[in-house]
Amino acid sequence: MIKELHVVTGAYGFSGKYIAKRLIEGGFEVRTLTNSAHKEEALTDKIETVPFHFDEPEKLIESLKDAHVLYNTYWVRFNYKTLTHSNAVENTLKLFEAAKKAGVKRIVHVSITNPSEHSPLEYFRGKALLERALINSGISYGILSPAVLFGREDILINNIAWMLRKFPVFGVFGRGDYRLQPIYVDDFAELAVDVGTNDEKCLINAMGPEIFTYRELVMQIGEIIGKQRPIVNLPDSIGYYFARLIGILVRDKIITREEIRGLKSNLLYVNVPPVGRTKLTEWAKENASSLGIQYSSELAKRK
Repeated sequence: MIKELHVVTGAYGFSGKYIAKRLIEGGFEVRTLTNSAHKEEALTDKIETVPFHFDEPEKLIESLKDAHVLYNTYWVRFNYKTLTHSNAVENTLKLFEAAKKAGVKRIVHVSITNPSEHSPLEYFRGKALLERALINSGISYGILSPAVLFGREDILINNIAWMLRKFPVFGVFGRGDYRLQPIYVDDFAELAVDVGTNDEKCLINAMGPEIFTYRELVMQIGEIIGKQRPIVNLPDSIGYYFARLIGILVRDKIITREEIRGLKSNLLYVNVPPVGRTKLTEWAKENASSLGIQYSSELAKRK
């Protein structure tokens, strides 16, 4: 019996890895499109690896031939050198077009909560443009919009814990009363595969079972890892300045001005029932001894 082929972009990255593992467990043949030099040892002998061919349309189409479903996790968190939001939008549109020409039956696309083509924030504006393009493509689709993913390889939760371990105080932008509803990455992967093996067109806000203000999130993590620190309210400009200083020390970009605006605008929260089951607090307790021990660098992962 021939296995159904599913293609995952970035299967050696964060969410893509968990989606690929779920597909393999489900008995599907898996191929990944990636330019990552890092190869996940547990996956390399189980999936086919093909580079992205964004500048070679025929090769991009060929890489999607015979695929039943495409899971698209491709994106960039912030603009850096040649990796920009506008470049990511352009490449994703090429990916959608190639998928259509290759005869891909369904696309599961990872978006973001509260996207808007009128947003002043390029991240949310780009995601909205891609949602519209996919909906109008004629291909069956499932659009999943998580706010924050957490898990062993995540950046945000790990680095909050790292800062709590390293510094005597923790600064939040403004009052820290903006909300987040994180979802566990494997719960998200399970949802993605469920949506991929369904035919119904859908848009789903992928939320976990716990809601925090940012200040509450920091307090909970501090308590769980045994590093409760005084939380200081900072003006955005001062908080950004200190984040830049820390970024220089760790050779990374801790946070951008756009991300601060997105947080404070409550764009990482949607008032909908959760689809994930795993509580961040319970997961953090199980991983308290390792959480935040090492800094997790976005730029290092890109390289």
